[in-house]
Amino acid sequence: MEKRNELYAGKAKSVYATDDADRLILHFRDDTSAFDGKKVEQLARKGMVNNKFNAFIMGKLKEAGIPTHFEALLSDNECVVKKLDMIPVECVVRNLAAGGLVRRLGVDEGMELNPPTFELFLKNDAKGDPMINESLAETFGWATPEQLTTMKTLTFKVNEVLKQLFLDGGMLLVDYKLEFGLFHGDVVLGDEFSPDGCRLWDKDTREKMDKDRFRQGLGGVIEAYEEVGKRLGMRFD
Repeated sequence: MEKRNELYAGKAKSVYATDDADRLILHFRDDTSAFDGKKVEQLARKGMVNNKFNAFIMGKLKEAGIPTHFEALLSDNECVVKKLDMIPVECVVRNLAAGGLVRRLGVDEGMELNPPTFELFLKNDAKGDPMINESLAETFGWATPEQLTTMKTLTFKVNEVLKQLFLDGGMLLVDYKLEFGLFHGDVVLGDEFSPDGCRLWDKDTREKMDKDRFRQGLGGVIEAYEEVGKRLGMRFD
């Protein structure tokens, strides 16, 4: 497969065209950002760790029957994915209260949410990724009711699979965000799943093992990511 021109550079990944109109190459960079890009740093090994972490998780989701855009690892920092027409709506599931939910509602961090909550956010950094609902998504043409139903179903199926996977590794899946797109008209999981886009705590100590370490200046960001992977049976060498 021939790698061609860069199509898009996001906060942590770059997207390249290929000689296959239905395939793209994702390059995971060492860039790390928070607060809608207001805090940015380079962390050595981060691109490699997230690329391999994402490949592992996408493999687990595929085994569970969840359609994803992931196709194959190319190198330490690159993978091949299906080219999706992305839906500009982020789906967020919360199993425990943390982050924005705590700030908005004043509930205690770590409060168990039963049943888990499901939220939608418009993917728009300039506007701070505002929270939206199904009605707004339909009215403004961001997603159809049928697409939203499928996205919600898949997001909760991901929760079933990954909650247990992380629990088996002694970790709590606190919350996470997913992005979806269309591949030949079908809703498919896109973007990535890594500690950049979820919250993970040690089950016993509740130590943070995700990007909150970067947001809150706790240090040891990549070491925590690698520890998460190690507990799941991954290798990064």
